[in-house]
Amino acid sequence: MTYRPWTYEDIYAVAALEKECFSDPWTFRMLADSFFAESVLTLLAEEGGEVAGYAVFSVLFEEAELADIAVAPKFRRRGIAEGLLGRLEGQARRMGAERILLEVRVSNVPAMSLYLKRGYAGCGVRTRYYADGEDALIMQKRLAEGE
Repeated sequence: MTYRPWTYEDIYAVAALEKECFSDPWTFRMLADSFFAESVLTLLAEEGGEVAGYAVFSVLFEEAELADIAVAPKFRRRGIAEGLLGRLEGQARRMGAERILLEVRVSNVPAMSLYLKRGYAGCGVRTRYYADGEDALIMQKRLAEGE
């Protein structure tokens, strides 16, 4: 598995995977706009030239946010999401982030399990956060020096 920052050309493949993985996906435009933001970190996992997964973090001063993460169904259960998170957490810390926040659907038990494994803890709920009315659990992780 190879991990690298996105290129603009990758956005087409990322947008296609976004549609495959989410009921309310980011649009191509949203992905493209995030690509050009200075505070955004992107990371892509690929195998044999195929996009296996991706993640987007935004970092603003001492706070980072996991904005988006997905792994293609055929590549799941191989540690790719954990690899994406670990690499971006390190980059965020080097940029000065002291904590990372994220929202996750309350029904997404596999994602919550991964976040708990990576040291995130629940810290609140956003009621009816998603377009379909589902709540989001807010989770955070404090970043330690040398992590």
